[in-house]
This record gives sequence, structure tokens and C-alpha cells, in this order.
Amino acid sequence: MKRRNTGVRFYAPLASGLLALSVGGCGMSGGNATGRAATSSASATVGGTPGTASHATAEPAAWHKWGLTPLPAAPPPPVDKPIRLSATGPVPVFTHVPTSQKVVFITVDDGLEKDPKFIEMMRDLKIPITMFLMNDAIKSDYGYFKALQAMGNHIQNHTLHHPAMNTIPLVRQKQEVCGDQKILTQQFGTAPFLFRPPYGAYNTNTKIAVGACGPRAIVWWRESMQIRKMQYQEPGKKLRPGDIILAHFRGPAELKGATMTEMFANLLKRIREQGFAVARLEDYIQPPAGH
Repeated sequence: MKRRNTGVRFYAPLASGLLALSVGGCGMSGGNATGRAATSSASATVGGTPGTASHATAEPAAWHKWGLTPLPAAPPPPVDKPIRLSATGPVPVFTHVPTSQKVVFITVDDGLEKDPKFIEMMRDLKIPITMFLMNDAIKSDYGYFKALQAMGNHIQNHTLHHPAMNTIPLVRQKQEVCGDQKILTQQFGTAPFLFRPPYGAYNTNTKIAVGACGPRAIVWWRESMQIRKMQYQEPGKKLRPGDIILAHFRGPAELKGATMTEMFANLLKRIREQGFAVARLEDYIQPPAGH
């Protein structure tokens, strides 16, 4: 299904009633608490203004520290944003950003794993990410994500409890989205304007709930990061300009012994192999006034 909104094509990639469990949609498990006790000190050492865009590039030595070769530098974002969101009307769904720039966007979901080494990695490499956070996963340590936010990374809505939205009634969908919206706004100081449904599952009621609670678009993805490789949604198995990549805050329990930083390093290697830079998703979106 396609929807045209202010000149931008939006895609609704998942039909109502279908769960995306087999294509990398986030799922909840027992989790891993590695590193949680150390997050308070990590949070306290991070500077910067929450939610601001930064286009600083890391020094080669920082990349080498993590066993990586530098990615291409991201170009300046377009002044004329390719996605413009309205404060009213139907909530659009998009899987990618219409752009000719050779950039992709990394989104990281849930918030279960809170590895302090990942904060160190992000501080060193200055790679922008968008965090879709679920309160049940982050409530044990909001400070961990404030540290990442202070680097310029935005925090967006991913429900309170991670239900498959298309399996619950409208009233519960509103509770999930509005509840997370309220907490994220209180904790992080800015209201999310994007929403990602757990498992990628949504229906018409989800769009109604999202529109009623504050976010102005539903964000899906074209690729999902596993442990060492990416899983592709589209034929051709290659990145394309403007693709949105799904990853998760996960640790050894969910990654077959691999750490969050190892998974993320593998993601950056896959991106570099195809010659892409990583840009900040929110730099390509014009939110409604007031966001």
C-alpha cells in the first residue's frame, strides 16, 4: 500500500494481522543485565546537548580501537527535508528516506541491554542512531539512554510493554503508545514524534492510537542486523540510499555469546563494505511545529 503525503511516498510494508517475527522484528526475552551497574558513571561523563544533531567525524585511531576501518563521512543533510510530517491527518508509514545521498540510517530498539562499552563505542565513533525505546526495558536505568541522547541521538516511541499491536483493541493500543510517550517525554525532555510498532505489526487502530498520542509517523525498516550479517527485506540483498536498518539493544544472552559492541561493529563493517555513510534519521525529517 502506498500513501502520498506532501510529495513523499510512504509505504505500509506489513499487512494487518501479520507478525514480522521472522524478519528481524524485535522480540522480548529474558535479557541480560551485563554492565548495568556501571551505567551511572558512564552517564555522568558524557557531555553535549540532548537531541542536537552532530556531524563530527571520529579520528582513525578511534576506529582502529574497535577493529574497524572508518566509514565514509556523512554529507550535510538536505535543507529541504525529504520527509515532512503534518500535525494533523492520517499517520504515514515509511521504510526508507527518499534521498540520492549514499547514506543509511541506524535505528536501535527496545533497550534491554545496557552495556557501558557501547556508550564508550558511540562516544568514540560518533555514529548517529535513533533509539526506539520501550519503557519496560529501560525503566531500570533511564540514565544509560540519557548518555546516548546527550551525544545527539534521538529517542522515539516503542510502547510500554512491547505487545503485538494488531492483536489488541484500540483502547489498549492507546494505553501502550500514550503511556510510553508520557514517560519518555518526562524522562528525556523531548516528545517523540516517531513510533515503531513491536515486531513491525500494526493495523488501522495503531495509526489511530499513534495519531492520538503524539507521534506523527510509523517507522518500519528495510534491513535488520543479526549478529554478523544483515537480513534484507527487499530483493537484491543490498543497501540502497536512504535505507533504514533495524538493530536492538541486545547482549550475549540474545546474541549467542556476542556483545552489543561486537554486533554493532559487524553492522558497521557490512555498511562500509557497500560504501555507505551513516546519517541521522531525524536530520532528514521535518517534524510538525512544536516537536
